Amino acid sequence: MKNSFWADRPTLVTGATGFVGGWLVKRLVDHGADVVCLVRDWVPQSQLLKDGLVSQVKLVRGDIRDQALLERVMGEYETNTVIHLAAQTIVGIANDNPVSTFESNVGGTWAVLEAARRSPRVKQIVVASSDKAYGSQEKLPYDEGTPLKGTHPYDVSKSCADLIAATYAKTFELPVAITRCGNFYGGGDLNWNRIVPGTIRSALKGERPVIRSDGKYVRDYFYVEDGAAAYMLLAERLAKDPGLRGEAFNFSNETRVSVADLVSRILKIMKSNLKPRVLSEARHEIRHQYLSAQKARKALGWSPLFDLNAGLRKTVDWYREFLSS
Repeated sequence: MKNSFWADRPTLVTGATGFVGGWLVKRLVDHGADVVCLVRDWVPQSQLLKDGLVSQVKLVRGDIRDQALLERVMGEYETNTVIHLAAQTIVGIANDNPVSTFESNVGGTWAVLEAARRSPRVKQIVVASSDKAYGSQEKLPYDEGTPLKGTHPYDVSKSCADLIAATYAKTFELPVAITRCGNFYGGGDLNWNRIVPGTIRSALKGERPVIRSDGKYVRDYFYVEDGAAAYMLLAERLAKDPGLRGEAFNFSNETRVSVADLVSRILKIMKSNLKPRVLSEARHEIRHQYLSAQKARKALGWSPLFDLNAGLRKTVDWYREFLSS
């Protein structure tokens, strides 16, 4: 069902060719939004291009760090709502390439926020942070009062971007709110070194899936369509309640799962008897991390649309079709 809030609303999405960005754009288009996408790289296999969404949006080529470009886009397209997803999202790449990660994730965030500050038509900004912004903590689950204490490059980049967003809200009264989600999974993730798509692809090929860690790392896994819906809900609530400015919200199914258990669930759904290869090679990663979403449930009236097994079934179906075409 379409939401009248989004009908013809000029909405800028950064990171639209990314995994989560594609699902967000699809949902926005389905709700009638007037979507502008900022795209750096041309990714033919991305959902934005593969599913023909590109013909239903306005496309701007450019770099998230280009503040002048962002100001032009927000001004010329009369942007009301900004949903900022663009980032380098792979922990391993951040460990190998920290400078480019900091430039995209930190510099890109302040460029978006400064451009929005100088664009009077912008009324809501949602900045996608991450559960990794909390770093490694003794007390679990993490709630929004948990300090932001990233240690390794990716975690630090998200801690910094998160704090910068709060700064713009508090100092400049910019209408920005922050999301901190669990580990996204779902169809459309083409980073095969991630555990969900990598496991599914291996099983479809009849090959043993690979677990880079020892399999005991514990995470939240959050279905990508739930993420897209959460971003939109937060923008809607921010429009109605200025008191949400500067607030951060965890979004999670609140289901803690080890990597080994996740792989086992996927193989069971696929009716596969394959046994994973456990490499125990993970480095600079947080061992136990999961979230409380109580604040989002109470303050926003939010609840997830899919539980873990339902999301995994939809994900397996997506990759079966994608990899057979």
